[in-house]
Amino acid sequence: MQSSNRLFDDVARMFTDAAGAAQGVRREAETLLKGQAERLIRDMDIATREEVDVLRDLVAALRSQNDALAARVSALEARLGPDAGMAGSTESV
Repeated sequence: MQSSNRLFDDVARMFTDAAGAAQGVRREAETLLKGQAERLIRDMDIATREEVDVLRDLVAALRSQNDALAARVSALEARLGPDAGMAGSTESV
């Protein structure tokens, strides 16, 4: 009876050790994969969120400026008359 309990204790200890080893292997694999993924992303030269935010703000400012300039050009063309914008383009041909 006592040898049977000892056998069960040894088997339980072996399973516990195996589970701990499996968790260690899992952690090592996750660390390795995370490092590889970070290196791959760094090598791909992907823009950071901060860089994208700055570019978004710059594009919005440029779009606003472009709209303002288009409105000024339209106003100037309207003051010069309907054929004023076309006169310069026909002379160059």
